[in-house]
Amino acid sequence: MPDQTNPWRFCIAPMLDWTDRHYRFLARQLTRHARLYTEMVTTGALLHGDVERHLRFDACEHPVALQLGGSDPAALAEAARIGAEWGYDEINLNVGCPSDRVQNGAFGACLMATPDLVADCVAAMKEAVDVPVTVKSRIGIDHRESYGEFRDFVDIVADRGGCEVFIVHSRKAWLSGLSPKQNREVPPLRPEFARRIKADRPNLTVVLNGGLTQVPQMQEALEGVDGVMVGRAAYQDVGLLAGIDAALFGERREADRMEALSRYRDYAAGQVAEGVRLPTLIKPLLTLFQGQPGARAWRRHLSEQAPKRPGDVEVIAEAAALLRPAITGLNQPRS
Repeated sequence: MPDQTNPWRFCIAPMLDWTDRHYRFLARQLTRHARLYTEMVTTGALLHGDVERHLRFDACEHPVALQLGGSDPAALAEAARIGAEWGYDEINLNVGCPSDRVQNGAFGACLMATPDLVADCVAAMKEAVDVPVTVKSRIGIDHRESYGEFRDFVDIVADRGGCEVFIVHSRKAWLSGLSPKQNREVPPLRPEFARRIKADRPNLTVVLNGGLTQVPQMQEALEGVDGVMVGRAAYQDVGLLAGIDAALFGERREADRMEALSRYRDYAAGQVAEGVRLPTLIKPLLTLFQGQPGARAWRRHLSEQAPKRPGDVEVIAEAAALLRPAITGLNQPRS
């Protein structure tokens, strides 16, 4: 049985335009144990942009990791230092995103072609911070898709760079010809690469990412690796997270979605008071009750009313009433 105390046993993937601080707050209400990741933040955004906008998070989010995009060791070291000073529990280097914009910046999946540079980046980041520095990669790019080439990449980054944690998206990436969306769907899944690297390098922590959408799949995957990372399933059905602690960490019961919603509504009220608009805040809520009676009415009410009443968090309680006719606790702030 894999170690249930491993910090990377269950992770929620960094997802652009999705895993913002509001989503992460809601996720934490549903699972105490998941490791949360920010959207990818480029080194330039931190070194030359609005640091607070990119790095602000709620204390309840711990453990939470900052994912960085970049390829200059010095810039990554400075960005990692800033992230650690803000209190992040881990700094993760993106070596997996295949988008044209990322390639034009010479980082993301294209870095798999230069493992020595990745090793230099990781070494510089590790020198700058005391928290773990990890790498999220693909299993290969373009025609570099053999297990031997992937193993060489891991060996160099681990042995020269000192990386001890690899999050492996088990598809290769095509750097041209496929969109980022297609790159998440078209190349075949090869989860055996992650299992083989764990068997070959048992001293490393290996987390499997890609294609995991159901809890039984995750439980099965954990037999060969240290952890799993879930992406689209965690936003297409955020309510799935309510069962994670019971299924993967031995908790006695699933999280109560209504209790989580009540805490999130109080959080949303505070955010609205700071000037955040309700449409931004309801985005993570839309799939909280996926597949349950009233879910369609819930989504419709939130989607229609939030833009009309961007400062009124009562929209959330009204939508909840469509799920359960006699709701208590959502109409009053929590004490």
